[in-house]
Amino acid sequence: MGRPRTFDEQEILRLAREPFWDHGYAATSVEQLTEATGLRRSSLYGAFGDKHGLFIGAFAHYCEESMDEVRRELAGDDSTAFARLRRHLRRKTDNPASRRGCMLAKVSAELADEDAEAGRLASDAYATYEAALVECFRAAQRAGDARDDIAAANGGALLLATLRGIEALGRAGHPKAALRKIADASLTSIAPAST
Repeated sequence: MGRPRTFDEQEILRLAREPFWDHGYAATSVEQLTEATGLRRSSLYGAFGDKHGLFIGAFAHYCEESMDEVRRELAGDDSTAFARLRRHLRRKTDNPASRRGCMLAKVSAELADEDAEAGRLASDAYATYEAALVECFRAAQRAGDARDDIAAANGGALLLATLRGIEALGRAGHPKAALRKIADASLTSIAPAST
């Protein structure tokens, strides 16, 4: 019978995701993972199988936490839905030069075509993100704050594409003011024409 684990698996996943997030999957060494988690290689492998198992666990944990945050930010009553969309898009433009970028976007770029499990997690997370945007857009429509000639599914997809574009441009060093203009232009495009 093996010895019981003396560590919190969720905390280890949270700690392990940091080097994966900083360096990507391929460039992260086992030494970086043992340093980040404080566990020996044998303990990590005993708990997660191998580097890939640890990565998938850490990435799944990240996706779950980040999509829970997205759902919380976008949920609410119809009367404040457009304001929530605005706040969410504008928040993504803050401090673009200092951000590491979204781990979901980074993993998608590095592994989605090569790693079926990472690709599935990324696809599921994007679907969750889009669904939350669609529902918030639909709520804004019910309140009369978003154009009713745009299908909610299309509005949500547009906002997701805008968010991913802001992310990519921010990581490339685009200034915050330019990113804010992109966010605001996207919001203007979905708002009803002023009378």
